[in-house]
Amino acid sequence: MSERPRTLGQLRESGYKSQSVKAEMRRNLLAKLRSGEPLFPGILGYEETVIPQIQNAILSRHDMLFLGLRGQGKTRMLRMLSQFLDEAMPIVAGSEINDDPFHPISKYARDHVLSRGDDCPIEWVGREARYHEKLATPDVTIADLIGEVDLIKHAEGKHLSNEDVMHYGLIPRSNRGIFCMNELPDLSPKIQVGLFNVLEERDVQIRGFPIRLNLDLQMVFSANPEDYTNRGRIVTPLKDRIGSVVQTHYPLTRELGIEITEANAWRDRDGEVDVRVPGFMKEIIEETSRLARSSGHVNQASGVSVRMSIANYECMLSNAERRGVALGENVVVPRISDLAHLAASSRGKLELNMTEESGEEDRLINRLVEEGVKNIFDLHCKPSQFRNVVEYFDAGNALEVGDGVNTSDSLKSMYGIRDFQNQIESLATQLAPDLATGPAADELHLSTAEFILEGLHCHNRINKQRKTGGALFQL
Repeated sequence: MSERPRTLGQLRESGYKSQSVKAEMRRNLLAKLRSGEPLFPGILGYEETVIPQIQNAILSRHDMLFLGLRGQGKTRMLRMLSQFLDEAMPIVAGSEINDDPFHPISKYARDHVLSRGDDCPIEWVGREARYHEKLATPDVTIADLIGEVDLIKHAEGKHLSNEDVMHYGLIPRSNRGIFCMNELPDLSPKIQVGLFNVLEERDVQIRGFPIRLNLDLQMVFSANPEDYTNRGRIVTPLKDRIGSVVQTHYPLTRELGIEITEANAWRDRDGEVDVRVPGFMKEIIEETSRLARSSGHVNQASGVSVRMSIANYECMLSNAERRGVALGENVVVPRISDLAHLAASSRGKLELNMTEESGEEDRLINRLVEEGVKNIFDLHCKPSQFRNVVEYFDAGNALEVGDGVNTSDSLKSMYGIRDFQNQIESLATQLAPDLATGPAADELHLSTAEFILEGLHCHNRINKQRKTGGALFQL
């Protein structure tokens, strides 16, 4: 920044040429495409669906609306649009609305350039400072967005007819940058109408002042689909003025959902217990969310956020960590019994249909988890493989699992079933070869055993009695 031109004269001599913000974003996007640089690092699963829509919108110099259900990364991607801006941009020093030194639009900047000429001081604004965001709420006013007469400036002696008495809102202050309105349907219709001129004519007027601020803006919005009945709606003429509507979506495959969860969950714990997660437990967490997104008991217009998978994954890790601390075990592997506490991390992540009774949420979550276990069990096993286990319970035996039973005692009980040890070790090696040897091997074997028992229960081959912190399997 220190080596950049500091006056208007130096800026002219440098050969700098002004460019609209949309042309600037287009130029920088084309440069990134030529170089093969990743456009949205950390955003997974949108490479062939959503990101091409965004690219086309930028290349077309369109304003954009990101439309999708909650937890689909809309806000995160909107904030990443600033990467398509130049590293720094010159403005008239002291300008509140990022006036272009070559084409100032505010009275302050015009007067400054006129009085100082080539000696007019220049400041440089970084790309991050050129992105402004506002969360739409019913109490947002036109004054917040566009501006208002500042009565304090008037009280200081400035006349109401003087342009200097105005206080600029967020949109003028975003001039030559990106302005984002999050959750657009929550904005009252009369305020949405106030955005018509900004989107089409690119100007604003404040309190009837005989001025016209020709703003240079990239306008972007986020919204849930309009059929989400608990929300407002986007007025049709405003939607008509938005160039591109970018449709987002949830992960298309279970594998992709797991990848997103692992990228966003807090996995590297700072405690003394090392928690290692086998693949089938990750699959169960993701499958539970996927089942919720197709359940007839869940309001699908609201959606089921990927935050459900992330929160459930973290809760599973935490219960395993807590169990390890309580039992004095340094390396632990999450088990099916750790999923008994997922109701806490799933509440609020899904919205029941209006016909559902009060208090049904926890029961639905437990059913979804059980169905998730059944689906993943069917991917890897068949109930007929474990007739010996069913016979064990037919003989009147029972097995207890849960937080209060240590690994060695649990495995000793499991290995009392004929041929079960060989079955456990074989399946564990198949499902998690990276954990099948080393300090996590016994923990993995117990986790695999619980997975088998739960799978048999889900297929109605054995019964399960829920207990605090665990369960009792029996005939």
